[in-house]
Amino acid sequence: MNPHNLLRNVPTSPDLLPGTYLCLAGNEGRNEAELTSYFLSWYQNEKLHKNPMCFPMYNPQRLSDSLALSGANDWDYGKTRLWKAEEENDPALAEKEPDPVRRSSTISMKDINSRTTQVTFGYQDGKKVPKLKEPRSLYCVPRSVVPPKWPVGIDTICPPPLITLKHQPPPFTEEFYRQPPGHNPRILEKIDTDRHEGKVVYQQPLMRFPFYTRSRSEQSLEIGQYPSCKYDDDILRFESRFECGNLFRARKVGPYEYELELRWDYYTMKHTQWFYFRVSNTIAGPTYKFTITNLLKSGSLYNEGMRPLFYSEQNAETKNLGWIRIGHNIHYYKNNLRRKDCKGERYHYSLTWQCQFPHTGDVSYFAHCYPYTYSDLQADLLDIANDPVKSQYVKQRILCHSLGGNMVHLLTVTTPSSHLAEAKQKRAVVVTARVHPGETNSSYMMRGFIRYITGSSPDAKVLRDNFVFKIVPMLNPDGVIVGNYRSSLAARDLNRNYKNPIKDAYPSVWSVKAMIRRMLSEREVVLYCDLHGHSRKMNVFMYGCENKDPSLRLRERVFPLKLPFIVSRLYIKW
Repeated sequence: MNPHNLLRNVPTSPDLLPGTYLCLAGNEGRNEAELTSYFLSWYQNEKLHKNPMCFPMYNPQRLSDSLALSGANDWDYGKTRLWKAEEENDPALAEKEPDPVRRSSTISMKDINSRTTQVTFGYQDGKKVPKLKEPRSLYCVPRSVVPPKWPVGIDTICPPPLITLKHQPPPFTEEFYRQPPGHNPRILEKIDTDRHEGKVVYQQPLMRFPFYTRSRSEQSLEIGQYPSCKYDDDILRFESRFECGNLFRARKVGPYEYELELRWDYYTMKHTQWFYFRVSNTIAGPTYKFTITNLLKSGSLYNEGMRPLFYSEQNAETKNLGWIRIGHNIHYYKNNLRRKDCKGERYHYSLTWQCQFPHTGDVSYFAHCYPYTYSDLQADLLDIANDPVKSQYVKQRILCHSLGGNMVHLLTVTTPSSHLAEAKQKRAVVVTARVHPGETNSSYMMRGFIRYITGSSPDAKVLRDNFVFKIVPMLNPDGVIVGNYRSSLAARDLNRNYKNPIKDAYPSVWSVKAMIRRMLSEREVVLYCDLHGHSRKMNVFMYGCENKDPSLRLRERVFPLKLPFIVSRLYIKW
């Protein structure tokens, strides 16, 4: 006989291996006890004599209950038979041929409602029409924040930073830093790269693999402990092994002076601009000096008045003060550290600043820009899903999963239409953001846009009534989680792979293009806007597409032309 006929497409007891199924077909002649007895005898033979490592220890009582609950005498799939008797072993079984059960060729709506939950009903031209539900894995959005998945090679992470006022702006106007007269970054002292003076006080473990292999959930990683906020010495304690963090090494080179190195984007030897790290064991009063020594870009807004971002846990607790810009003697200049990612005489750049900590024994954070993590995005989307008003016209789906297995969210914002013809007349607008992980300001622009388009203002309602907004708020969640500046876990810049994206390597880019292609077959897409940040340009600006079609050349420049007039009414000119 062939016992493998047991394995079919009907799910059974949790005692069976995942992916193992049992078919109870054509078994009218056998009761549950006979089925259980025969299956267990076959299982014991396979387990003990053939491949014992492939079978778990089944519970016979649970298996019997499973067969009974499955309705063993009710299943029938045409001519499929559970038992294929071998005449030489059991002639009696061969003579006992079960009669096939006749099946109706028509299915009523009542049967559908009672037998399945995969059919839903809609109205088309005034008639009730059944249709299949979408697969759950494509749109099912969790009702809680899902811990991120990390690439294998990262063994230890720390709990999320205790930043309670992450989205609260400062209560005062932050002024630009003004360089002193006669400032010339070219005459700044170069760093001696041969002696490596100083003591290493922090170093992140090196990635064990030169390329991405797979990811694992946060629950399977070791949870690291943060350094204490106060010690008996005067050495600062650094940490960056948390979501969105980036600091590779810290070296103490003076009583209150530290040289810092940023970590390259994973699996690359370049892209160092974003930094975000924790500092503890601070002392109020002394002036500390920090120098980041391995930046790559030749220019920076730090020479135009921008200051590093700072957060103090004691300031948040006692003064209700969140992220602020601090620092003086801020310089950005070329050093004599030769770059290893390219040929020729090319060197790194340094950013140096001085500051005073407001409290002794405090826990503080420095960042390039306001952090916005993958978990922050999930929390914001959960607020929308739990809002009884916004959830009526905001549909959340999972566009795809990233290379690291993290969710890429898709929001559809529009007023529900009562007629199919009315829905088809709406034009589409596509907005995406955070393809570059280190450009966190793009996430805050996206956050403001989502709050506006889902708000109660008359303008937002008019937009929802006339357009369908497709929003992808985070195109590169993997890079955001690990603290990259520009790349994904494929070690590529996703913004340079739109022309010929590979689905397995760049799933978010491929899925966005596929979504737009599908929409173009249904309706007109009037605008696609991708939100970014820039490290060397001020204010808000827009790049437009250069279309070779003369009839579309001016059309694509209308919105960028209108932008300065809109911004001039909203922002103060410095």
